Amino acid sequence: MNAPERSSAFLLDEDSGEQKCVYTADTKVTNAGTFRLNKEDHTVGNLFRMQLLRDPNVRFAGYYCPHPLVHFINLKIQTNNSTVAPVEVLGSAIEDLANETDHLITQFQESIETWKRENDTEMTSQF
Repeated sequence: MNAPERSSAFLLDEDSGEQKCVYTADTKVTNAGTFRLNKEDHTVGNLFRMQLLRDPNVRFAGYYCPHPLVHFINLKIQTNNSTVAPVEVLGSAIEDLANETDHLITQFQESIETWKRENDTEMTSQF
């Protein structure tokens, strides 16, 4: 068949030296740049966009996926002033998302433990 390998949608091609993220500074707009995120799709793009828009240093954040069969997204970021670079705000957005994820996992595990304690006492009291 002519179908591409399914793994080409999510595994980096190490033989050709493909990188996960490539940054290109914008030459026309000050304090702006584009990140090309290889082997990513709308899930990561929208997550980064929403997190970046929460940052008061970000003037613009958006992404686009050029084509469904091309496995990368372009994330464009513009900051408010020259003291904060797009690389810095993306780094802080990633840290914030990691902290939120850790908090979510902790809350989930605590809820499971609470449910087990409550249901274990109910099960033993019935017999």
